[in-house]
Amino acid sequence: MERYLPWDEVRRRTPPTGLTHKQWWLGLKMARLGMRRDLPLVDSAGVPFTYALPDEVLRGMEALNRDLSGRIGTPEPVANPVTRDRYLISSLIEEAIMSSQLEGAATTYVVAKDMLRSGRKPQTVDELMIRNNYLAMRRIGELRNEPLTPALICEIQHMVTEGTLHNPTAAGRFQLPGEKRVVVADTYGEVLHEPPAAEELPERIQRLCDFANGNSHTTYVPPVIRAVAVHFMLAYDHPFEDGNGRTARALFYWSMLNQGYWLTEFISISRILKNSPARYGRSFLHVEQDENDLTYFVIHQLDVLRRAIDDLNDYLGRKVAETREVQAYLARARKEAFNARQIALLAHAADHPTAEYTVASHAAGHRIVLQTARTDLRELEHRGLLVKVRRGRADAWVPVGDLASRLRTD
Repeated sequence: MERYLPWDEVRRRTPPTGLTHKQWWLGLKMARLGMRRDLPLVDSAGVPFTYALPDEVLRGMEALNRDLSGRIGTPEPVANPVTRDRYLISSLIEEAIMSSQLEGAATTYVVAKDMLRSGRKPQTVDELMIRNNYLAMRRIGELRNEPLTPALICEIQHMVTEGTLHNPTAAGRFQLPGEKRVVVADTYGEVLHEPPAAEELPERIQRLCDFANGNSHTTYVPPVIRAVAVHFMLAYDHPFEDGNGRTARALFYWSMLNQGYWLTEFISISRILKNSPARYGRSFLHVEQDENDLTYFVIHQLDVLRRAIDDLNDYLGRKVAETREVQAYLARARKEAFNARQIALLAHAADHPTAEYTVASHAAGHRIVLQTARTDLRELEHRGLLVKVRRGRADAWVPVGDLASRLRTD
């Protein structure tokens, strides 16, 4: 059997001739024991977590080393400094929304995206959760070269939960001895995971930081395995009253960026996780059910990363095609030169005829100052491609009625 399957999948398959399911499982377990490597991370009883490097893990890591390090075949839109910020903002927005929705935020994707791009203030707790997550993801990018510390972990949790907790004093600190520990339960209230005692958290979190920073003085741990283990352990220790999942995923991004996988910033793992939340949950349970074997969670996360990379490549392909259509129109029309931001806006407007663009949203989407954004929009208005409308006390710009046909007419 090539795949590294847990018992609950093995028992549903036909065993080799002459073997019962239990005999087959025993043989698999014996073979895996020879591959196991200890991590300097332990469960509540002090038993180390382990991982193995079967072929499917080695293949997955090799692909990620190629696709996320940027050393080979970096996609042109994110390699180009003129356009990369636009794609980075889109990715951060996607991850912020999906990670929050994975934790129960009820705001729709369209409304949340509009809020983040326009810069308007959140109207609900769900919108605030999403904005918090967006700011935290931007902060993670700034912290990529900083060592992980307990204080930094608390800072990230404070950012993702600020203004959203029933107990505001729980933001930015670990649970304390004497407080009721927050357990992980299913929709029926059955406890799936009971985290370590609060008294153990300072030592456990410091141990996690040492591991994340490569200061554990143990045998070599592959970078992707290290990042996945950081994700798992923060969720396992569950040190906060709320925001553990969002903080764990944010720390995964920090670890990948810290170890040089800079293209990770352009993908959204939560989009994949949100589509299959049950698989995400089972990958945690399989680890605890099989003697702390982290390999199951590693395999799941490698698959998530692979699919997220594929989604990014598909998205970039579509955007490049849209941009070329707009550039072709501009060349045919012999217009004056347009900058990359204006071309991107026109490509978006061609597919979204009811969209509205403001100085604030254009500035946020491209990381430019307000004056530059205003100049971009006014130039498009003067060239007859956008129309200015009044929205309260502010101006907005909308596409002209025949923009799509004009951009796509030979």
